[in-house]
Amino acid sequence: MSDAPSATLVCCGLIGTTVADTGLVERAFTESIATQGIVPGTGAYARCMAFVHRSRGQFTGEVMSGLFPDNQARAQAAQLAFERSFSSAVDRMGAQPVPGAPEALARLSESGLRICLVTELSPRLLDRVLDAIGWWGHLDLKLSSGDVPRGCPAPDQMLCAMLRLGVTDVRETVVADGTGPAMLAARRAGAGLAVGVLTGPHSRDRLSRAGATHLIGSISALPELVTGGAAAAGDGPADADVDRAVG
Repeated sequence: MSDAPSATLVCCGLIGTTVADTGLVERAFTESIATQGIVPGTGAYARCMAFVHRSRGQFTGEVMSGLFPDNQARAQAAQLAFERSFSSAVDRMGAQPVPGAPEALARLSESGLRICLVTELSPRLLDRVLDAIGWWGHLDLKLSSGDVPRGCPAPDQMLCAMLRLGVTDVRETVVADGTGPAMLAARRAGAGLAVGVLTGPHSRDRLSRAGATHLIGSISALPELVTGGAAAAGDGPADADVDRAVG
């Protein structure tokens, strides 16, 4: 990584990376597939939720199509139910940032980096979360399932962020996310750093296998990794919360 240019763009995931994963997503999936007769305590439910967990990071509409591959009407109905459930849960319980996330985004911005928030959620749900946590001022760009044709592991969101924010070299981009599909998307987009965040839904091993270059305990360690020099140059961890994932 020592010959890579300095970072100018950071793409951060939403649920589990910058916003606390309090079960909103899995609860919404549970309630949405229940509308299609798949309820807790059944084998079908266990199989569906295992698929949901593996697929975290992909657009929710794509996950629904995978759950109901032979019946797009059921997939679309389940997606509508997901939208209602998630929105209602945010209304009732709000949303909370991961500890240290606002400060980390502020440090990155103060260092001259542009910040893009990326999510598998729909534009409406992304806006609901941003309204709940009041982060509009932290961001240069936000991208959701309505902005590009394909979700992770396709590189579309990262490439779109690079284009919209004027990145001249893909290696100037840092992707920080807690899902395997996002790590794979980062590598496919040519990002200089693919940072697996361990507060997300996927394990250290899953993130590493998907192509993470580094692993951090939480988003609070990202500014040191990106701007601290040693870890970004490949000379070892910047601090105890940063691990080099691959050589």
